[in-house]
Amino acid sequence: MSDIDLLEEYLLMIKSNVEVYVHGTIESSNEYIKELLWDGLDETLKHQENTFLMLNSLGSYLTEDTKHDNINKVIKKLEKDM
Repeated sequence: MSDIDLLEEYLLMIKSNVEVYVHGTIESSNEYIKELLWDGLDETLKHQENTFLMLNSLGSYLTEDTKHDNINKVIKKLEKDM
């Protein structure tokens, strides 16, 4: 398995963890538990960003800038659908 394969698998695992933390944070009625979950979510999101940056620097998970016109088209469509 290559470094990119390992990082992509790790990124998928992180995304699953984010879902668990988000749902736990939203559903928790105990403020102490909610704060623990919130902190875990924050740390997990930092791991996600760092992993993405590593993949991006290795030439995987490349992004490109979105044209302003495309953003405006999506906004107009969403406003129309509301």
